[in-house]
Amino acid sequence: MTGTGDRPRPRFALPALCVTQITSWGVLYYAFPVLLPHLTAETGWSGTAATGAFSAALLVSALLGIPLGRVLDRRGPRAVMTAGSALGAAAVLAIAAAPNFLAFAGAWLCAGAAMAGTLYAPAFAALTRWWGTDRVRALTILTLAGGLASTVFAPLTAALIEHLSWRSAYAVLAVILAVVTIPAHALALRAPWPSAPDAPHASQRSEPGGKTGKPIARSRSFVLLTIALTLSACTSFAVVIGLVPLLNERGATPTQAAWALGLGGLGQTLGRTLYAPLARRTGVTTRTTALIAAGGATTAALALVPGPVPLLTVLAIAAGTVRGNLTLLQATAVADRWGTRHYARLSGILTAPVTIATGLAPFAGAALAGPLGGYPPLFLTLAAVSVAGTVIALGGTPGRYPARQRAPRA
Repeated sequence: MTGTGDRPRPRFALPALCVTQITSWGVLYYAFPVLLPHLTAETGWSGTAATGAFSAALLVSALLGIPLGRVLDRRGPRAVMTAGSALGAAAVLAIAAAPNFLAFAGAWLCAGAAMAGTLYAPAFAALTRWWGTDRVRALTILTLAGGLASTVFAPLTAALIEHLSWRSAYAVLAVILAVVTIPAHALALRAPWPSAPDAPHASQRSEPGGKTGKPIARSRSFVLLTIALTLSACTSFAVVIGLVPLLNERGATPTQAAWALGLGGLGQTLGRTLYAPLARRTGVTTRTTALIAAGGATTAALALVPGPVPLLTVLAIAAGTVRGNLTLLQATAVADRWGTRHYARLSGILTAPVTIATGLAPFAGAALAGPLGGYPPLFLTLAAVSVAGTVIALGGTPGRYPARQRAPRA
């Protein structure tokens, strides 16, 4: 166990969380789109209904993130993430064994609760508290690993479905989830949970502005930041799902469109490596507005550039690079403005609408593409949403927070 000052760090926490994030995201999230066609073909359930159950899981995850944040702030991540892993494995087994759609949907609701206890939010809280001023480096490493979840588990799931039914494939994935994540969380997250330091520039419980101050979660800056990041998430995740049909409309073959989407994922990984240098050189308001604006700019470019396909692929990579930065922007938003004492609770509140937007935006985008006249007009509309988010983000920093305050050096 190592640490800085009185901030003990469990020696194996970061590598363990890297492995468990890959596994948890892979089983609970990325396996679903691979298995969906086989699931609907074998059961007769509609793709819309099955996807709705999956989206409901994301909504449950968003809502449970708030109370779980309070537990994380007080007690640390070990119990939450270990219990979440056990629930996740049980939920995936229940999905595999569901005799009807009602049971299938109920199992996904349980999986949503497991997501709240196993995915990025509790892992971010753990690293933010344990790593302190080195948190950007730790979070960057974690999200780089998390970005490999689709790379590992999409092919693995595809290989399983070549030899097994979708139910058996999910059962195998449930065993993998249990074997990898339950012991890793139970054994690697045992360090004492350190007390959070006082915020250097503002009260952890309230924002300056009066004799008693205003609770952070109800302050103008927090609300505006939440709205801005939610609008940004709407754009980012609608673009991910809409990229393939957009490229098809531009004349790309299905294979070319798939490659563009995959290379956009590599761009996302690249973006995460660039966040720490950006954070050292910019203030919180500057990088927030710049990254949300960049998301809008790449979305508009995809809408306006008719081709050729290689140029559109480059734009997809650029959009992925921005998404990678936005993941870390969200992970550090609370700590960079209000410190770490109530990081998990505040991040849970901040993340809830963002997660809801993540789940709903792809369906909203697909529904709007027809009335708007296709995917290029849809992407222009999404770019306008990012412009609105950029403007709103200008007010998303506490009024007495130093305008030029930099993020801690990674």
